[in-house]
Amino acid sequence: MKYNCTVILLLTVLLIFNSCAGPQKIIIQPEFESEQAEFESVQLIESQSGNAAMPEWVNQFLRGGIPGLEAIGAYQNRYVFVGKNKGNNFSALQQWAENFSPVQDFPRLAAARIEHRLISAASLYPDDEYGDYFEFLIKSASDAEYAGALKEESFWIKQRVEHKTETADSEETDQSGPPLVEEVYEFFVLISIDKTILQTRIREFMAGIKPAVPPSRAQKAAINRVQQIFFEGF
Repeated sequence: MKYNCTVILLLTVLLIFNSCAGPQKIIIQPEFESEQAEFESVQLIESQSGNAAMPEWVNQFLRGGIPGLEAIGAYQNRYVFVGKNKGNNFSALQQWAENFSPVQDFPRLAAARIEHRLISAASLYPDDEYGDYFEFLIKSASDAEYAGALKEESFWIKQRVEHKTETADSEETDQSGPPLVEEVYEFFVLISIDKTILQTRIREFMAGIKPAVPPSRAQKAAINRVQQIFFEGF
């Protein structure tokens, strides 16, 4: 059985955001797969801080992702999330960052992280492993309100990106064509929430789920197991 299409379309980690400025690529953090394979190279050429050093949270995030960010002393008792948006239109991206809302936008970040935790703990496809419980939990998380979610800061960088390209005979010769070079802005929005508050909220989702189709014995065992270990590595 394949993933439920509704859930995957709703909560896929890479989303396409369409604005009046044209397509903008939004990435919901935590990221679970590296984008680097798409590129020959990525070079930082400018940032919001100008000639000054970038904030610690930005450096930690660029080096170590969410785990690196949560290792900072100020966030050891908080879960950290980062919304990302990249493109060529600086004004549109800046407006997106300014309008980023913990009330409206945080549920999507939380649901993506919950989805990943369920997937990483599964030995089968999630809807086989957990039955309807999988879809119901993700939907509950994406529709919920989260008291205490804070928009901490935002920051932008500008990068020169060389994309890998393929020639017509690249499959036969194992060679690529000349890279496509572009300069893109990337905006980050940092959101945090107290660990106890989020854990309590997620446990409420878990306790309130009543799947339309009762889970099988094996699915019940998988659900009980993931509930017990859910916050290990979350």
